[in-house]
Amino acid sequence: MLQNIRDNSQGWIAKTIIGVIVALMALTGFDAIFQATTHKNDVAKVNGEEITQNELSQAVDMQRRQLMQQLGKDFDASLLDETMLRDAALKGLIDRKLLLQGADKSKFAFSEASLDQVILLTPEFQVDGKFSPERFDQVVRQLGYSRLQFRQMLAQEMLIGQLRAGLAGSGFVTDAQVLAFARLEKQTRDFATLGVKADPASVKLTDEEVKAYYDEHAKEFMTPDQVVIDYLELKKASFFDQVAVKDEDLQAAYQKEIANLAEQRRAAHILIEVNDKMTDAQAKTKIEEIQARLAKGESFEALAKEFSQDPGSAANGGDLGYAGPGVYDPTFETALYALGKDQVSAPVRSTFGYHLIKLLGVEAPEVPSFASLKDKLTRELKTQQVEQRFVEATKQLEDSSFEASDLAQPAADLKLTVHTSAPFGREGGDGVAANRAVITAAFSQEVLDEGANSTAIELDPETVIVLRAKEHHKPEQLPLASVETAIRAQLVKEHASAAAKTKAEELIANLRDGKTAINSLSWKATEGATRSHEGIDPAVLQALFRMPKPAAKDKPTFSNVTLPDGSLVIVRLDSVNEAAAPTDEEKAQYRRFLASRVGQQDFAAFRKQLESEADIKRY
Repeated sequence: MLQNIRDNSQGWIAKTIIGVIVALMALTGFDAIFQATTHKNDVAKVNGEEITQNELSQAVDMQRRQLMQQLGKDFDASLLDETMLRDAALKGLIDRKLLLQGADKSKFAFSEASLDQVILLTPEFQVDGKFSPERFDQVVRQLGYSRLQFRQMLAQEMLIGQLRAGLAGSGFVTDAQVLAFARLEKQTRDFATLGVKADPASVKLTDEEVKAYYDEHAKEFMTPDQVVIDYLELKKASFFDQVAVKDEDLQAAYQKEIANLAEQRRAAHILIEVNDKMTDAQAKTKIEEIQARLAKGESFEALAKEFSQDPGSAANGGDLGYAGPGVYDPTFETALYALGKDQVSAPVRSTFGYHLIKLLGVEAPEVPSFASLKDKLTRELKTQQVEQRFVEATKQLEDSSFEASDLAQPAADLKLTVHTSAPFGREGGDGVAANRAVITAAFSQEVLDEGANSTAIELDPETVIVLRAKEHHKPEQLPLASVETAIRAQLVKEHASAAAKTKAEELIANLRDGKTAINSLSWKATEGATRSHEGIDPAVLQALFRMPKPAAKDKPTFSNVTLPDGSLVIVRLDSVNEAAAPTDEEKAQYRRFLASRVGQQDFAAFRKQLESEADIKRY
């Protein structure tokens, strides 16, 4: 338990920032926020701020992909209900809008320099431990953002993160609560168990009982609803042999590749912010005073540690590490690229204050040869052509299948083979039938009842299929003879378990009344059991810690637990052992854990309050 508390109470902010940058934004699909829309496309308004149809479509699509990717073939296709997905996605967008408004109202903010530092220090944007503009651009493009859009999104996520951390971090608990939690957590129990086995051999069933059970549960004894499908499979890989790359295209791609290589500059700076507490004139005067001290020979690093108001770099002497063009504020970047090595700039005014900038180092890019990049560029150019061919072929397949009454014509148009599946039910089958999207389409009204071809179904990024129902095997009643063995086994188990339970309850009653001596039975004793004790059946352990404390040492408490095989376990609670007072270290860990839990509850309550007070209109 203590280890769990440690795991859940440390590194929250760091994990949140990395999760925000790399995962959360990739999953939420909110980049449509930055796209211009008209009022007629609004799906909701939150305190006057619009949520657009484009945003909602993006969020629904991303949510659908995430569900299919995360849950795979075990995901119940019936859950892919468009109304349900839309409602869930819209709720997420509204919650996000409310939190951003709450952060703004609560005056949460951060400097552009802090945002730059988060980007520069994020491992996912680094190569060999250093920030890489190329890697940054690659990741941002994969997420579907421009640089500006990414910064805006990251700024919003950091505001929400600040709001969450501010509320969660304000949770507190009293000493009494800590001690009460410690008392329960460290408490142990002495107990004993006695098995009461179910005896299937003693159960005698009549044919009438079996028939009655069969009649009563007739709907459970049906053949599965199954379908056989014909399908066409379109694979992206099949187009690779159909495309070629021209030499001039390779040369153009090479020139573009090396043109993107940018000089990296390692900068350090001293920042004096212009804000509510310091005017522009005051900040300028302060930075000029620092400049004068530099001119007298004082260390840039020491002055940065003493005066810089950039929390991300001050402790490192103002060192911002290596970065390429497009990372910093334009005025900052212009001044930086005008410096020689170890030269310090004059005061530079950016959007967030005055800087003194020092150039610590320059790294010139290594330009690879055409020969070293030829294979890579060939693959990339072929991949682009294949991607385009695949998109066009998918559209052709979908259009042809929509117009056709079977799959013969689409197969001929695209030179594909019609495949036939084995019968499968709503739980799926092998091959393509293991895909939930295929199962959903196969059992849809359009395909199964109306005999239409399906739309194009993406099995994975490389494969698309279209299907139609070939045969439908509807559920039929199974004869009693085919299920009689299973029914008898079920009834025998139920009767044997019921008899064992009656026997256990009678034995417990006799033990409580003193009619049966406790010591006359073969109990299995355990001393000092904890709530997470290993080697004890979880159901027994759960029942043990729910039992009331014995009234006296010679008055144990009794309960019983039914096991999966129908047998029972009689649980005898002998005593409850209070633990020693927690150490200071344990109390600190308990306090962090409880405070974190309280903070999370406060954050949830705050979200609920924002929602209750908001003017939310859904269209």
